[in-house]
Amino acid sequence: MSNNPVLEKSLLVEIHRGICVLTLNRPEKRNALNDELVSALRSALNTAETDESVRVIIIRGAGKDFCSGADLSTIQKMATASYEENLEDARSLGELFKSIRRARMPVIAAVRGRALAGGCGLAMACDIIVSDSTGIFGFPEVKIGFVPAMVAAIVRRNMFEKDAFAWLTQGFEMKAVELRNFGLVHEIFKDETFDDDVIRFASVYEKVSRSAVEMTKRLLYEIDGSDFSEAIERGAQANARARMTDDCRNGIARFLNKDTKPR
Repeated sequence: MSNNPVLEKSLLVEIHRGICVLTLNRPEKRNALNDELVSALRSALNTAETDESVRVIIIRGAGKDFCSGADLSTIQKMATASYEENLEDARSLGELFKSIRRARMPVIAAVRGRALAGGCGLAMACDIIVSDSTGIFGFPEVKIGFVPAMVAAIVRRNMFEKDAFAWLTQGFEMKAVELRNFGLVHEIFKDETFDDDVIRFASVYEKVSRSAVEMTKRLLYEIDGSDFSEAIERGAQANARARMTDDCRNGIARFLNKDTKPR
């Protein structure tokens, strides 16, 4: 990417040609999550939300790992905090996950190395996960008596119930290729060309209708848990709204013009 990244302490933010890249910038800590990083991610997502040039967001980690979960200092703080303090802290991470789902544009997790505990939850919260061959995913929380709680809402929506139960309660790690078999990792790119491949993959969103993608994302998550009739009705309403957009009207005009040209 050609422009200079903006350093926001633990997070690097770079925007170029409609792609916003958020790089977790704590490689010496395996990009572990702390209050500062969680806050920076939420702020960057909110800023990207208001930037009309942004078509897609990529979240990645600096160095060898994506994100190893909670920072050691955060774990130490949990042990002495009150219930109310722990609840506030947990809700902060939960709000980050919800911000990703509410974002109008697609959010892609670009994983290399370890994505564990809250780091795995962060990847799972994204709309698409891509990885290289080194990607390792897991929820080791149960080994120290902790519950992978907020991530359960995400995992349960992405895996069959019994697979989700085993993964969340046995603490084992899964390779990217295994998660691809579950449909959770969309693509595995070559290690040596990973960064370029991720940008190329994200660049697809430069070529499709922004409004159509935004409305499709909103609809997909809105119908989660709906019965069939309600989902169809929500789809009909989204369809009607899409027909009123400039993207759709211009697209129809181009299609009709192309179709009426002599062959």
